[in-house]
Amino acid sequence: MTALEPREAGAFMHHLGRRLDAEFGRPRAVLMVSAHSTARMPVLLAGTRHEAIYDFGGFDPRLNTLRYDAAGAPALAAQVQALADSANVAMHSVDQGGLDHGAWTPLRYLYPEVDVPVLPMAFVPSQSPAQQFALGELLAPLAADGVLIIGSGSITHNLRLVFGGGQPPAIDEPEIAASKAFRDWLVQRSAARDWDALLDYRARAPHGVDMHPTDEHLLPWFVAAGAGGREAAPLRLHASLTFGSLGMDAYAFGPQAARLAAPA
Repeated sequence: MTALEPREAGAFMHHLGRRLDAEFGRPRAVLMVSAHSTARMPVLLAGTRHEAIYDFGGFDPRLNTLRYDAAGAPALAAQVQALADSANVAMHSVDQGGLDHGAWTPLRYLYPEVDVPVLPMAFVPSQSPAQQFALGELLAPLAADGVLIIGSGSITHNLRLVFGGGQPPAIDEPEIAASKAFRDWLVQRSAARDWDALLDYRARAPHGVDMHPTDEHLLPWFVAAGAGGREAAPLRLHASLTFGSLGMDAYAFGPQAARLAAPA
């Protein structure tokens, strides 16, 4: 629903797109890792064109009228495949396109002109945060080659807390204690570069399993973190909330992350 009700997160993403341009220039492509594109091994959607996929039901029908018809990035797919092959990492490409809602929703705010090619990469949801981090490390060289790597998910994601009672809470409901404790912990452990704790968040974070009954919505965070590297502390750029428990936080990774946090 962020696509129709932007609130603070939509406003942030719109500003972030302009800030990225100002600080780094328009990327030659976006490599998108979304919580809603998963597979049995990493898969690159290397089609020459993408359209929005409406991979949901029961929401406002206006969502099905929103489009994001973006160019694909087959040359980038070949580059990523070569990185994987050289590291003996199982990965393959398919000549197909399509952007799930975890991809096109933020992209509509970041690059509304639809002028940046996109390479979606499906990840393996059964793999651990450490394995996702290693996948991100494989992608790290792309950042120096004009590629923006985005992990799209949700910093907290327990939909039973939202819909389990039948009537969802108010969209501006005050934050529940478990959500705050988890989000605060993630900020603190990130600032300390405590990778041991972060990669073991389900055991070490307060309410880690409650906030992520299944963890596919947090795993893209670890891919992006791996691309940023261990030496750079993940930096929270934005913090907001919907329905009292769905965190909309956004992080930047890598040694230049602070350039996005400085006043415009």
